[in-house]
Amino acid sequence: MQQARITEQACGPAITVGLHDGAPALSDELTALTGPDHRFLRAAWYRLNPLDEIRTVAATRADGTPLIAIPSVPLGPSLIGARNVPGSYWPFRSLALNLAASDDELAAFFADPESISALGPAWRLGPIYASDPAAVRIKRSAATAGWTVLARKLGRTFLFDAADTSGWPRRSTRRRLANYERQLEQLGEIAVRHVSGVDWNRAALDDLAAIEAASWVGTGTDGTGAKFLTDAKRKGWLGVLADPELASALSATILSVGGKPAAFSFDLRSGTMQYGIASSYDQQFAAFRPGKIVTAYQLDQARKTGVETIDLGAGDSGYKREMGAVAGPEILDLLIVRNRPAASLLGLRWGAESAIAREAYLAASKLRDAGRDRGDRGRIEGLLALGALAAAALTFAE
Repeated sequence: MQQARITEQACGPAITVGLHDGAPALSDELTALTGPDHRFLRAAWYRLNPLDEIRTVAATRADGTPLIAIPSVPLGPSLIGARNVPGSYWPFRSLALNLAASDDELAAFFADPESISALGPAWRLGPIYASDPAAVRIKRSAATAGWTVLARKLGRTFLFDAADTSGWPRRSTRRRLANYERQLEQLGEIAVRHVSGVDWNRAALDDLAAIEAASWVGTGTDGTGAKFLTDAKRKGWLGVLADPELASALSATILSVGGKPAAFSFDLRSGTMQYGIASSYDQQFAAFRPGKIVTAYQLDQARKTGVETIDLGAGDSGYKREMGAVAGPEILDLLIVRNRPAASLLGLRWGAESAIAREAYLAASKLRDAGRDRGDRGRIEGLLALGALAAAALTFAE
């Protein structure tokens, strides 16, 4: 377990704010206090990129109950000092948040000098669902504490009702897929295996990488959208899988033809929700619909484990709608800025201020002004000079 360096700062009578090096075990404690579909947000999840310089600012009650932990890594030019919540791009980048935390406790956390220093002049949380309890609570409490929350829309996720066993794949679809499998068998013996829990190893990740390398992502793009293509990315996943809880939550369904990995579905289960992180297939086998074949096998496995809803993510809506998936929550990218004039400049590039946050900001205007007078003004005046630079430099491209 990573050793934490903690600087404690009392924040009123109720909470203590601490700064930790890395992603601390406190994040694991918080997952038991959040919603069941967010319980994968463990410390190891945030360490997916082993090169990230993570620091975490967290708050606890006087009795030690954790309230919130925000891990972050540098974002953009070091001169600006912006931060970003790390982790896999998908399912999303949320935070483990104690759902019983009060608005006053969270606002006190965001107003604390330790939090302000740790998060920098601006920090990014996204992609995150508009319906995510963490998103709603953070918008409101951060704004109450004087931050400005900018939001840009990234589309909607698609949700598939796995509990409806009469849905996809229907009998006619299964017959077509069985026909494609028979055709594939002429090229070599077909094998399908499910990898999860203690079955995870480097060889399984190498198989996923081999499929990606032969897919359109590996052959027709620069590979930035791939999940396993590079040694660094596989190393990151090995770090995630070192956590037994995450190793059990993550699974891969791998279709092989003649001993050659041909297609995969890589998924994460949390409660009765499953998130589709990635899927791919070797273009050599494209005519035989290997992607749909492996999806059907994966769906059968998911239903056996009690999955009721599958989050298929955004984009490529054609095949998702064909499966019967429907549009789900809106996906947002949040930029949370300490200085309001700088936020106005950044908003020209990023997006408008969140309506929820703006209402909270205006309601707490007296508290906001008092907080500025307590010593933040000098820092903010310096940031004003960086506002135009930040507006031009913070591209935040994925």
